[in-house]
Amino acid sequence: MLVLILLFFGIKGCATSAKKNSLRDYNTNVASLARESDTQVARPFFQLLGAAGRSSAVNVESQINDYRAAAEDQAKRARSINIPDQMAEAHHDVELALDLRAGALGKIADKIRAALGSGPAADTAVNQIAGQMQPFLASDVIWSQRVAPLIKETLDANDVVGQTAAVSRFLPNLGWLDPTTVADRLGAQGTTSTGTPAPGAHGHGLVSVAVGPTTLQPGTVNRIPASANPTFTVRFQNQGDNPERNVAVTVRISGDGAGKATVPQTTPGQTIQTNVSMRKRPPVGTPVTITVAVAPVRGEKKTDNNSQEYPALFTR
Repeated sequence: MLVLILLFFGIKGCATSAKKNSLRDYNTNVASLARESDTQVARPFFQLLGAAGRSSAVNVESQINDYRAAAEDQAKRARSINIPDQMAEAHHDVELALDLRAGALGKIADKIRAALGSGPAADTAVNQIAGQMQPFLASDVIWSQRVAPLIKETLDANDVVGQTAAVSRFLPNLGWLDPTTVADRLGAQGTTSTGTPAPGAHGHGLVSVAVGPTTLQPGTVNRIPASANPTFTVRFQNQGDNPERNVAVTVRISGDGAGKATVPQTTPGQTIQTNVSMRKRPPVGTPVTITVAVAPVRGEKKTDNNSQEYPALFTR
């Protein structure tokens, strides 16, 4: 009888230990998936979107598809995890959260090229991308309100100590739910879904122009040491209420062609400095007019401060 009793408790102890180990392993596997989703997909994905206006739309689409593939792989791996019976409810929500993320990434990849274009199609695509931020938010709510609490509850109920139920957050902030904010962050012209400019003032003002150490002055002949390919340093300010995208700056020397630079994005109140290089040596000893202009953006009403002419003479 004593042997039977000892055998019973020994078997029970082994079963309890095995169950605890199974719960620990499950929690470790889910925490690993959560960490990968946050650091290997969400973080670089939103960094990519924030710089999308400075990159090729084709490259952005390709990279988003890479993140989609990674998210799909995470969802697939979640289905191969050994699931203890006590974690079945929690794991259903794990799979749901990961599926929501992979699905939204695929739909954003399908729309990003149009969103980085122009016209009404771009506005529609931006709105659709903003709509796909909702599944990211839903996945975060599912994880914080269902997955993590259910895992913790199960661990506590089975006296599994030394474990923390990981929380996963994909959407960095709620601003991504707003189409206007999404357009601004993508650098998508700052337009609304109707194709009209976003509310508020738009536009830039020219601040100064320099060639090397020489700051140009209007109304007087500026003497500039001649060089093979002079570079003009143009400073201008975003004087509106909205970010603007792909702002063109041109420098034209009368009778000698022009140079151009494009600033990917400006923000309200920001003073921007960009360099515009000319393709060839300007005429030496011949009076010229240098015209510097910041191209008007959509919705800009005041344009008299966008450009300036400078009489100049390039000298040896």
